[in-house]
Amino acid sequence: MNRTTQLKLCSLVFAVMWTGWMLWVNEPVDRANIVMLVVCGALAGSAWYYAMRWLLQLIRLLPPHDGPVKPAQWRRAHRC
Repeated sequence: MNRTTQLKLCSLVFAVMWTGWMLWVNEPVDRANIVMLVVCGALAGSAWYYAMRWLLQLIRLLPPHDGPVKPAQWRRAHRC
C-alpha cells in the first residue's frame, strides 16, 4: 500500500468520525440534518486529505507526483 492510499483511508476515517461526532452532538436528528452533516463530513474529509497531502509534500515525506504504479514496477517492488 503506497502512502497516498494510506492518506486516502485516513481521510475517509476522519470524515466518518467527524460526521459521527456531529450527529452525536446535534440534538434534532431529522433527514435534512443528516444529509447536511454527511455532505459537510465528505467536504471535511476531502479538505483534510488535500491539506495533509500538501503538508507532506512540503516536508518531503510524500513525493510531489505520486501517480499510478505500472504493473512491472509493482512486481519489481514487491518481489520476495
